[in-house]
Amino acid sequence: MKIICIGRNYADHITELGNDRPENPVIFMKPDTAILRNNDPFYYPSFSENIHYECELLVKIKKEGKAIAAEFAHKYYDEIGLGIDFTARDLQSDLKAKGLPWELAKGFNGSAVVSGFVPLDGKDITAIHFELEKNGETVQQADTSLMLWPVDELIAYVSKYFTLKTGDILFTGTPKGVGPVSIGDRLVGKLEGQELFNFEVK
Repeated sequence: MKIICIGRNYADHITELGNDRPENPVIFMKPDTAILRNNDPFYYPSFSENIHYECELLVKIKKEGKAIAAEFAHKYYDEIGLGIDFTARDLQSDLKAKGLPWELAKGFNGSAVVSGFVPLDGKDITAIHFELEKNGETVQQADTSLMLWPVDELIAYVSKYFTLKTGDILFTGTPKGVGPVSIGDRLVGKLEGQELFNFEVK
């Protein structure tokens, strides 16, 4: 099972981090050991002093495919969820400054929060609303219509390089509003108003 993540897929998030807008989707991966499920607490790692939350829509792949045309991509998923791409921002900045890969800042244990998945049930994947609350305050909210590359285009692009398999999870990018977490924080994610995760930082 693969965790395939998309970076820089919302224009306002690109701006807030001072990054350049890419010509193609930015792809990175997380190992399966990064997954945090079942509202288990997130334990703040010892190697970072600046862990950021990045809330994202998740798409679960339901059958194997490669080189999928965008017009057929909808046949490869029917469930969506919500997750957090935890990022060690200080470590990431240091690695990027040295021109090095940043898996250490993205793929550490517990860095991929994965909610339960819910049926898409005919909803328009390009008009899904989600939000993240930190300690009762909404810190991120977005509609998937704001994506630079919609889900079906992402699946088409990714599947040119990686065969998608049943159970693979696609993190589709985060909107503006990312920020740090501290021990004691509580994070709640809602998809179309439905709470999908609720856990504590320890």
